[in-house]
Amino acid sequence: MTAERIHSPNDYCQERAASSGSSFYYSFLFLNDEQRQAITALYAFCREVDDVVDECSDPTVARAKLEYWRGEIASAFDGTPQHPVTRALQPALARYNLPQEYFQEIIDGMQMDLDYDSYPSFTELSLYCYRVASVVGLMAAEIFGYEDRATLRYANDLGLAFQLTNILRDVHEDVNRGRIYIPLDEMKKFGVSPGDLTLPQTTENLRKLFAFQAERAQNYYDRAFGHLPEGDRWAQRSGIIMAAIYRSTLHEIEKDGFHVLEHRIKLTPLRKLWIAWRTARQEKKRHRRYQRNQGK
Repeated sequence: MTAERIHSPNDYCQERAASSGSSFYYSFLFLNDEQRQAITALYAFCREVDDVVDECSDPTVARAKLEYWRGEIASAFDGTPQHPVTRALQPALARYNLPQEYFQEIIDGMQMDLDYDSYPSFTELSLYCYRVASVVGLMAAEIFGYEDRATLRYANDLGLAFQLTNILRDVHEDVNRGRIYIPLDEMKKFGVSPGDLTLPQTTENLRKLFAFQAERAQNYYDRAFGHLPEGDRWAQRSGIIMAAIYRSTLHEIEKDGFHVLEHRIKLTPLRKLWIAWRTARQEKKRHRRYQRNQGK
């Protein structure tokens, strides 16, 4: 759907979020209107810049488009945005204290896809994950609200866990685009060559490599929730819902024997909705217990 056929910037962002089928969309359903509009606009921005590098075959054109988005973000902070996404974002910038440099970091992360087709080690990969995922998590935490700054450590690690889950889920699709996100030194350690990732079969060495990646992702989920203060869980419930959906995907990959080169593991929309509803219900009960224990 084009911008011209949609009545407002918020409608444009809503369509971007809904049409993507992303797990994030299901967690947005449990927010108030202002928060939902803000997080949906943030998500739409991420989709726009991600599509630049995924869908543009000419790197020179892709770089020019990313520069356009750098200018649009600057315009949004100056009060003169033109694109529907930045127009939808503008009211959220001051309301939720979303720093301009965070948006530029996300674009920097997308540009890394033009500069790198693989990553020597997890050190380099973690910078990419921080820019394209942890920064988004930090801004989401601002929109959801928090009292304890430890929640920002939770948001940082949760974003990284999400990205590591995506990398494992999408490894075949990414290789077909000419990109490898699994660190090369770890591939070498497990006796896997880049060419092995192009074959539609999972050898024992590949299975062990993928299991190692899954364990790292699980550790980041555990680290994230170890940082989250109990008093901020209810405000951050949308992130918790996202985590439940993403961890279910990771569990399905593990249960399937890490055959991510043969087929893409994904949850049905109905299952995502059920996980979102179940997690929201669990968090509501947990919040009530917390309030009783606090004498509220």
